[in-house]
Amino acid sequence: MTRKRSGIRKATMAAFAVLAALGIGVVLMAMAAPPPTAGSVSDIDTHKAFGSKNAPLVLEVFSDFQCPACKTLYTSTNRQLMDNYVTNGKVYLVHRDFPLPMHAHSRVAAQYARAAAQLDKNEQVEQALFANQEKWENSGDIDGTVATALSPAEMTKVRALVKGGTLEPLIEKDLALGRIYNVNQTPTTIVHYKDQTYPVVGVQSYAVLHQFLDQLLAQK
Repeated sequence: MTRKRSGIRKATMAAFAVLAALGIGVVLMAMAAPPPTAGSVSDIDTHKAFGSKNAPLVLEVFSDFQCPACKTLYTSTNRQLMDNYVTNGKVYLVHRDFPLPMHAHSRVAAQYARAAAQLDKNEQVEQALFANQEKWENSGDIDGTVATALSPAEMTKVRALVKGGTLEPLIEKDLALGRIYNVNQTPTTIVHYKDQTYPVVGVQSYAVLHQFLDQLLAQK
């Protein structure tokens, strides 16, 4: 083993020790191909990504709009992550659509959210979808839910994009990437730092997650 590989292995083991000490639920997932590193994460829809592409940390969040745990992560953790890591250039936060087959309306919700993102209205629509999750889950009225966050003119454009079918390949790309990572539940957050990748499964509190991110950033 070369000295460089030995150093990477030691850094990896140290980071996982930190994760274990913090109680973060990390799952070592078998991957069909080598995972991208922070500098090589590709197929990113910039309308669904936040922060600087040059940030030292890249977090890919595989999420389902109909998933209650995804709602919790969005409202309790990722909003603080945006304020304290994304806006200051420490984290590049990438939303990945991973609609689960068990959720009847999640794929349509992903289509509407992506359409809104094309109009730079991603945050408003994501917030509306998660805030009203139980309502549209029962009624199936995703269109009506999204309409509460957009103007009539914007809704006309969103409906046209959804109907046009151009958003489906983007969702399929995210699903395919999720399969490479062996994602089997949402939310799953893939943390990239330097040449290392850390899959974090489930909802983690901001208080715990930020300790882990700070530990990574402190590595030499």
